[in-house]
Amino acid sequence: MSDLFLGLIAAGVLVMAIGQVIAAIMAVRATRRMSETLGRFEENVRPIIEGARPIIANVQQLSEDAARATAIATAQVARAERMMDKAELMVDDVSRKIDETTSMVQRAILAPARNGIAIIEGLKAAVGAFFGGDSSRRHAPGPSAIAEDDASFIG
Repeated sequence: MSDLFLGLIAAGVLVMAIGQVIAAIMAVRATRRMSETLGRFEENVRPIIEGARPIIANVQQLSEDAARATAIATAQVARAERMMDKAELMVDDVSRKIDETTSMVQRAILAPARNGIAIIEGLKAAVGAFFGGDSSRRHAPGPSAIAEDDASFIG
């Protein structure tokens, strides 16, 4: 019986060895197939990658150009804001100077002119009073002139 068990053990070891050899052969074949498949895949993908490289370079160039344009635009906006601030200050300054000039003209010209007109009116009144009475009565329209003006109004 022990020979029988030894024979069964030997047969089992032989079957296991054959199974391992078959598994190793199948693993080698699977590895070759995977290698071939990867080679074909690499050959098929290589033109796509080569075609994408110029596109990637163009995208990088566009990105750099966009960054430069953004920087320039930002600088221009900042410059425009500074110019607007200066223009605002200039307009405020001009407005203030116009106000100062207007008040100076009023003080320097209009006030003496009013005084001069007042003096002339005073002289006219004095001359009128001295030579012939009230000159304002002669120039004021009478009631008949007012009635004629009212009648000629069409309304």
